[in-house]
Amino acid sequence: MSSVKTFALPDLGEGLTEGEILKWLVSVGDTVELNQPIVEVETAKAAVEIPAKWAGRVEAIFHGEGETVEVGTPIIAIETDPTGTERTTAPAGSAGKVPAAAGAAAGGGPAAGGAGDAAERTAVLVGYGPRPGSVKRRPRRSTPPAEAAGPRRSTPPAEAAGSRTSAQPPETVAFAPVNGGNGKEVNGGSGTGARPAGSAGAIGNAVVLAKPPVRKLARDLGVDLRTITGTGPQGSITRDDVHAAVAAAQSAAATAAAPAFGPDREQRIPIRGVRKLTAENMVASAFTAPHVTEFLTVDMTRSMRALDRLQAQPGWQEVRLSPLLLVAKAALLAIRRHPMINSTWSDGTGEIVVKEYVNLGIAAATERGLIVPNIKDAGRLTLRELADAMTALVQTAKAGRTPPADMSGGTFTITNVGVFGVDAGTPILPPGEAAILAFGAVREAPWVHRGKVKVRQVTTLSLSFDHRIIDGELGSRFLRDVGQFLTDPEAALLAWC
Repeated sequence: MSSVKTFALPDLGEGLTEGEILKWLVSVGDTVELNQPIVEVETAKAAVEIPAKWAGRVEAIFHGEGETVEVGTPIIAIETDPTGTERTTAPAGSAGKVPAAAGAAAGGGPAAGGAGDAAERTAVLVGYGPRPGSVKRRPRRSTPPAEAAGPRRSTPPAEAAGSRTSAQPPETVAFAPVNGGNGKEVNGGSGTGARPAGSAGAIGNAVVLAKPPVRKLARDLGVDLRTITGTGPQGSITRDDVHAAVAAAQSAAATAAAPAFGPDREQRIPIRGVRKLTAENMVASAFTAPHVTEFLTVDMTRSMRALDRLQAQPGWQEVRLSPLLLVAKAALLAIRRHPMINSTWSDGTGEIVVKEYVNLGIAAATERGLIVPNIKDAGRLTLRELADAMTALVQTAKAGRTPPADMSGGTFTITNVGVFGVDAGTPILPPGEAAILAFGAVREAPWVHRGKVKVRQVTTLSLSFDHRIIDGELGSRFLRDVGQFLTDPEAALLAWC
C-alpha cells in the first residue's frame, strides 16, 4: 500500500466551490508536520491558510501560484512514510516475520512484511496501526527531556526515527531542508517543542537565536526568522527586527504592486476572488433593495474630548481608540431602541426577519478589495470589549487573514469613509441587511454653539436603508439617535442605559 497521499482542496464552507492559490508555503522535498500551514488560498470570501492533513515529505505540487482550483481537486502529494519504515519487504526464504527489534536495530530501515508483519502490529479500526514500541510518545512540555533543550540536530538517528519532535531526519536518509523558505517555522518556532528563552533553534540548515515571544510574533506576522539579521545580544533577533522586516516587505510589495502597462499602455486585471464576489453582491443589492440615503451633520467635539479622557484612564492607555468606536457604540444603542433597523427581507418566506443579536460589520479596504468582516453579537459587548474586537478585526483584515466565518452573518454595517478624508457618501447595502451607516471625516468647522459661532469638530453621517423595511420616519429617528449620542455621549449613556 502506497504511503504517498494526495491532498485535495477542501470545502471551505459558505457555498464556496473554488479557490485561487496565492502562495505555496512549502516546496517539493520539504518536511511538513501535521496541521502545519502549507498553502494560502484566496476564496470569494477571504484569504485563508490550509494546514497539512498528514505529516511527511512533500512529493509533488500539482497547481502553481495564481491558478484557480475547484474544491475536491488534488493540489499536493505528501509521502507520509519518508523513512520507509511502513513499506517493508520480506527477505527471500524468510518465514514472513521478523521481530520488531530487528527493524529498530536497522535504525528504522526496511523490515520484514507480509502476514507476519501484520501479526506484529496493532489492529485498529481500519487496517493496522504501528508496531508495538515503534512509536515514541512526544515528551510533555512541562518536563522536556534534557536533550530537547539543545539543537535538534544533535538527536541520535536511532531516537529520531520514531519521534516527530526532531527536526533532523536520520542520517541515512537524504531530505530536503525543512521549511524551504516558506516563512513558517517547523518545530523550532511552531510551538510543538520547548526551548529555553534565547536558545539557538536549528531550522533546516539555519540556526536562529530568538526568544519564544519573538518566534511567536514572527509566526503570527508570517516572517521567516532565517532571513533576518539579529541586532540583539549575540546576534539574537528582537521584536524590532521582526517589525523592521515586515515594514521592508510591505514597502517592497507596494513597489511591486505599481501598475504594469503593456505595449498598448493598458493593464488588464482578472476579476476574481474577493473583488468578484463584492461586485456581484453590490449589483444584486443595488437592483434588489430600493435604497434611500439620509444625511446628518453633527458636532462631535464632546465625543472627541470623551475619547481623550477615556485614553487617560487606567487600563486604557494601550488601547487603540478612535471616533469609530463611539460611532459603533452609538449605532448599537440606537438599534436597541429601533430593532427594525437590524432586520432582513425574506422573499422566500414572505417575512421581515428581525434579529435580537447584532453582528456588527466593519467595512475594511484591503489589497484584495473591500471586505466586511463582522463582530458577532456586538450588542452584548462592553465598550472595552468592543474596542478590542474592532482592533483585532481590522488588523486581521489588513493582514489578509480574515476567516470565512467572520465574513458571513452580518446584520448591520458601518463604513468609515472619513479615514480617507471623505466627508460623506451613499453606501450600498450589504446583501441581506436593512441599513448601513457611513461615517465621514471629523473636521474643524465654524459651528453655532450656545448662540455663538465657534470652531467645533464636525462630521457627517450617511444612512442608507432598504425602503421596503424602513420608512423615512424610522430611518430619520435612528439617525437622529446616533447623532444625539455623538453630540453628548455621557448624557446619552446616562439616559439610554
